[in-house]
Amino acid sequence: MTESQKWLILVALLLVVGFFYALSPILSPFLIAMALAYMGDPLADKLEEWGLSRTMAVSLCFVFLTLILVLVGVFLVPSLANQFRTLAEFGPVALERFETQFIPWLEAQTGLALQSIDWRAIGAEIDWKETGTLVTTTIKRITNSGFVLVAFVANLVLVPVVTFYLLRDWDVLVARVGTLIPRAYYGKIRELAQECHEILGAFIRGQLLVMLALGILYSVGLMLIGVRLGLLIGMLAGLASIVPYMGFVVGIVAALIAAFIQFHDVMHIVLVLVVFGIGQMIEGMVLTPLLVGDRIGLHPVAVIFAILAGGQLFGFIGILIALPVAAVIMVLLRHIHDFYKGSSLYANLSEEELEVEILEEMRQEDA
Repeated sequence: MTESQKWLILVALLLVVGFFYALSPILSPFLIAMALAYMGDPLADKLEEWGLSRTMAVSLCFVFLTLILVLVGVFLVPSLANQFRTLAEFGPVALERFETQFIPWLEAQTGLALQSIDWRAIGAEIDWKETGTLVTTTIKRITNSGFVLVAFVANLVLVPVVTFYLLRDWDVLVARVGTLIPRAYYGKIRELAQECHEILGAFIRGQLLVMLALGILYSVGLMLIGVRLGLLIGMLAGLASIVPYMGFVVGIVAALIAAFIQFHDVMHIVLVLVVFGIGQMIEGMVLTPLLVGDRIGLHPVAVIFAILAGGQLFGFIGILIALPVAAVIMVLLRHIHDFYKGSSLYANLSEEELEVEILEEMRQEDA
């Protein structure tokens, strides 16, 4: 590859990045559709192996997905709406018990002067009614803005339409992209793409299943021990599990506070700890090894940094693509590391020679 070709590729990459950055406000439905198509492609391929046409296989996938969404809408949404209403009723009572019972107990245990804080003033700043009618308020605000309503409906229609066409033509699109790769680099790029595919598949499909399983496990466990906000806390913990340990921390803190304020006894505190302890054991010994495995290669700190960096740079779109992009970058970095270790640049200097060179540079800087 000549020097001009390298610069041409670099400029092309910068233009592509700038193009997607400029269009980031409208990319959400397309990224969601791509993620859905990517996750549904193995199921469509399996149905094709059973003798169905690609269009019929994709149609069956959509019927299956629609049934799941209908079941979620029928059973989960009303229950969550009730949980928000319970939160609206429970919030002021919880704050009162927090101030009159929990704070004195915590002061006795720690010796901290916590009663000097005006907790009622803090509670007055919280609009519990607004919190309890979150869904209704959101819908009302959407309907009050014609432009927002049109955009919402357009995205609602656009996502399944784009997903259908992407899923139907997924293999064709991948094959056409492959024909554009220079033949001299086709083998290496194909190897990288296959490794990225395996890691992304393991991460996205596996992590979503882990989040779903943990949300159900925590919700059922908390509701069985009588926590009134058990479903809401369990679902929140499941969603937060996209970041390692975050779901456990968020869920157990919220559940402990809710259980203490609702029951004010040690038994339910212990039961909450048992629920989350069992959840962590099942996640660590069954769910993660079975559904995700150890092929991801992303350290928990790297996951947290990727999500925060994606949100900072691209907002909600960045959060959506942060983990897949981080997984791909890890694959590329591993190959770059292997290439460097096998290059003449690394082999020309031994560790002793490299140390001597570094010390010499430090002496020159001091001089």
